[in-house]
Amino acid sequence: MTLSTWARPGPAILLAILALSCPRIAVAAGGAYAVDDAAVDGAGACKVESWLSFASNSDFIAAVTPACAVEILRPIEIGVQLARSRADREWGASLAPKAKINLLPVETGKLGLAASASPSFDLVTGETTGIAVNVPVTFALTEDFRINLNGGWFHDRIARLDHATYGAGVEWSPAKPLTLIAEVFGLAGERVDPRSVTDPRLQAGLRVTPAESFDIDVIWGRNITGENAHWVTLGLNVRFSVAK
Repeated sequence: MTLSTWARPGPAILLAILALSCPRIAVAAGGAYAVDDAAVDGAGACKVESWLSFASNSDFIAAVTPACAVEILRPIEIGVQLARSRADREWGASLAPKAKINLLPVETGKLGLAASASPSFDLVTGETTGIAVNVPVTFALTEDFRINLNGGWFHDRIARLDHATYGAGVEWSPAKPLTLIAEVFGLAGERVDPRSVTDPRLQAGLRVTPAESFDIDVIWGRNITGENAHWVTLGLNVRFSVAK
């Protein structure tokens, strides 16, 4: 793959850039989910979230996201996502640092609020490919059921487009160690080619938490990178503390 190919991206390359630069970067209810929650753990809490996603059209994403929380007046989570992807037989790689600050804590019966920002970089060309800003709101109806709503903005530097971003998700834990998670998310604004890039994207899955320190995710998705395909995702999320 030449640099000139990346400088004039076709549909496959544009899809890969969008996949690795827009709301899916936001680590959500955790791991591969795209709709973020408003929670930020206490200082010294760390995690490594990783997943493999396989599409019915042979597209592929492998991602790993280490992150830790620090206290700078308010709790702030700082992390970075490294991803390797294949779209229409073209391979790409990206890096996306992310900072997320909690503004209102997530508490049962109250609204939680946060804000995050994440630029993204193409590791093949070294170019900055975009930036995403997101505002997650979480309403915890009970300890076992909560609703997450997202609104934000995404600037695609390669396609020179700006989009509003949206997302809505639910998390329900009917019995330990199981959690059911479902979400819809996407881009709103100017249509791009192919049209499915700005069509809604869906995911639903089962999370198993055998121990407090890790989760296993099994997820089905539709159109999750704007390519109008079905996806299966396997994820592993590990948590630990570096606090003294």
